Amino acid sequence: MTQVETLRAYKFALDPTAAQLADLARHAGAARWAFNHALGSKVAAHRQWRAAVDALVAGGMPEPQARKAVKVPVPGNQAIKKTLNGLKGDSRSDPALPDGFHGPPRPCPWWHEVSTYAFQSAFIDADRAWGNWLDSLTGRRAGGPVGYPRFKRKGRARDSFRLHHDVKKPTIRLDGYRRLQLPRLGSIRVHDSGKRLARLIAKGHAVIQSVTVFRGGNRWYASVLAKVQQDIPDKPTRAQTGRGTVGVDWGIKHLATLSQPLDPADPATLHVANPRHLDAWNRQLATAQRALSRTERGSKRRAKAARRVGAIQHRIAQRRATTVHLLTKRLATGFATVAVEDLNVRGMSASARGTVEQPGSRVRQKAGLNRGILDAAPGELRRQLTYKTSWYGSTLAVLDRWHPSSKTCSSCGTAKPKLTLSERVFTCTTCGLTIDRDHNAAVNIARHAVVPLVEGDANARRSPRPADAGRDGHAERQKREGPPPGGSPRRE
Repeated sequence: MTQVETLRAYKFALDPTAAQLADLARHAGAARWAFNHALGSKVAAHRQWRAAVDALVAGGMPEPQARKAVKVPVPGNQAIKKTLNGLKGDSRSDPALPDGFHGPPRPCPWWHEVSTYAFQSAFIDADRAWGNWLDSLTGRRAGGPVGYPRFKRKGRARDSFRLHHDVKKPTIRLDGYRRLQLPRLGSIRVHDSGKRLARLIAKGHAVIQSVTVFRGGNRWYASVLAKVQQDIPDKPTRAQTGRGTVGVDWGIKHLATLSQPLDPADPATLHVANPRHLDAWNRQLATAQRALSRTERGSKRRAKAARRVGAIQHRIAQRRATTVHLLTKRLATGFATVAVEDLNVRGMSASARGTVEQPGSRVRQKAGLNRGILDAAPGELRRQLTYKTSWYGSTLAVLDRWHPSSKTCSSCGTAKPKLTLSERVFTCTTCGLTIDRDHNAAVNIARHAVVPLVEGDANARRSPRPADAGRDGHAERQKREGPPPGGSPRRE
């Protein structure tokens, strides 16, 4: 066993009182206001910089030279906090003023009703959003393009806030197994037992760093981030070694088809059924969305209908997450090596609509296929396997996305030139093998997948990671999309 220090999140459903529900909504609103306030300061500086550049360009200066000549500092987290401290008001009566007078109106007069950490974390989030966009724009950030930061609108953005504390004088703590103590909010009952985290804290193996409180559907949740001393197995267990390598072929008809059964005594576990959570709730969701479309904007009925739609979508997401977690844990704990394909989920679920000049074909059928792909969540399955295999002593092997695993015979290695999606049984013209096409692909995945030398997903959420590990390097870094008006200011 190797002990690794890692950050791990523990999610709890909350059972707040009516008064605590109002406090939670107030904190979420304050965090949203603080984020918009900080982002507004940055956007104003950017527009000032853009106007100055345009003025120099209009005067005859080349734009590259004008960009270097104009320097407008973008206010950071500390500058915004300092400015706000001098401006913020107070809804409480000022003893220097007559009764009933509060002085001139100032921003956020309710600041004293909310924990200061809700403001500070929102300022940090605004800084991070702005920095991510700039890094994406200049090519310093790997991954997909990051768009221009957007303001959070009430009713559209998720209600959420984050609280921190001094770990030497903790104000975020578990009271027993059923209550969570939060700054300013007090003790809130948790629906789930916190025994696992509480015991780790009591043994000195975990220290709470922060908590993120958010609304999902009709419930409030708390995600407690803790620094945990976790024991990582150096090698697979004897049972895992005995099962060897399993190839996993993700699909829609079956959620997963394996090269060998999950349970050796049950051959039926070769295929993992796809629950199709979206299809199961499609009728209720369509009814709720239809009722929402018939309401008037800004009305109470519309808000109620929107909550109903959100509750159904949240229920679907919860069931999907449960299915994925159960399957990935069983794979990570049951085999020494789990082999998967490197799927391009974004490309697989791309729209077939096309353009005005070149309209797509079979758009409706492709849209239904896309819903099925996203409902199966192959990207989330891969992400969870990345960190769970490192937790339980197993290894994740990945097959190149261009390998013809479905077209290649798993017996003799002959590759078919063409194999349509309607052909569910693979028949080899060379050796005569007849086998389910998905099982054939899973066997090929188990045979040809390799363990990456440098895993691109080493920093997956909750994955153990060395303290000196930096950003994962990608050979190819794409240019990112710019702001609506074009251009960006320098960071000072």
